[in-house]
Amino acid sequence: MPTVETPLKVSQKPTVALTLGDPAGIGPELMAKLLARGDVVQRAKVVLVGDAWLWEEGQAIAGVTVPTRTVNSFDQVASLPDGSPFFLPVESARKDQIPCAISSAAAGASVLKVLSMCLDAAAAGQIDAICFAPLNKYSMKMAGMPFPDELHFFADYLKVSSHLGEFNSLGDLWTARISSHVPLKDVALYVTKARILDVVKLLYDALRMAGFEHPRVAVAGLNPHAGEGGSGGREEVDIIAPAVSEANAQGYPVTGLFPADTIFLKARDGHYDGVVTMYHDQGQIAVKLLGFERGVTIQGGLPIPLTTSAHGSAFDIAGQNKANVEATVQAFLIACRMGAAHRANRAGRVAP
Repeated sequence: MPTVETPLKVSQKPTVALTLGDPAGIGPELMAKLLARGDVVQRAKVVLVGDAWLWEEGQAIAGVTVPTRTVNSFDQVASLPDGSPFFLPVESARKDQIPCAISSAAAGASVLKVLSMCLDAAAAGQIDAICFAPLNKYSMKMAGMPFPDELHFFADYLKVSSHLGEFNSLGDLWTARISSHVPLKDVALYVTKARILDVVKLLYDALRMAGFEHPRVAVAGLNPHAGEGGSGGREEVDIIAPAVSEANAQGYPVTGLFPADTIFLKARDGHYDGVVTMYHDQGQIAVKLLGFERGVTIQGGLPIPLTTSAHGSAFDIAGQNKANVEATVQAFLIACRMGAAHRANRAGRVAP
């Protein structure tokens, strides 16, 4: 994998790689619907990466035909003018290996191959962000992925050892969490001052990269009614409040802590841009009720922007032209904003 970035090419737009996601799911259909939105895709120089047969299938399911320009490498894209999306064909799986709406090692291997190509291109400075269609973790694990999710696959591939975390976004509201895919009985073990500080900083900095000039971030408590002064749990008094104070001292003007059952009312009404929650469902239930059809997941803590829709590969509606593209559109737009900021940061690093 490349570890040294190439000099930044001059361009008005970020270069964003798109992938078709799990080939047995709704990803190909979603990308066809996204790229049919000319008003949206003009925000970036787009490179779609995937198998030609799968891209054709996605367009057929969606009932659209999208003009693309075929390229042989990511490098070739930099020398070509803006215009219709680029298509970089890959041979990652044969059609007869991928039954629709079924998990398989072949589908997982396809996903891992395409994502690895995009990660290499990002590490080499050839693209500025990646927006991937929904994946299927089980298929990826069947193909040999030893990690619990794609975030940790990305981190391992990019050799990232610092704190990681998923962000979920509805566009104007982002959430981050102290613990994620762990049993509820273990949640309190993850509530530490160090983890809270890490997540606060990750969320605040990501919001800045996404275009929020002065992010307004709030921190939720763990226990009912935020512990009621310690009578309903000591985590707020002993850990969370001191972490908020320390974040402020380090230049992160976050507020809190607030009871988790009311903080999202304030966020819904526009008082906050981001909320740090203590565990998965504390934030996910609220966010999905507020806007499931437009939810986006951002992979936090990585050196390059990676985004996707917050929903999964939806095998139950695969191949039926029923997939709602709105979350994918929002994921792409966030990738464009963060990719532009990432590109500008790289330009500053390589400037003479």
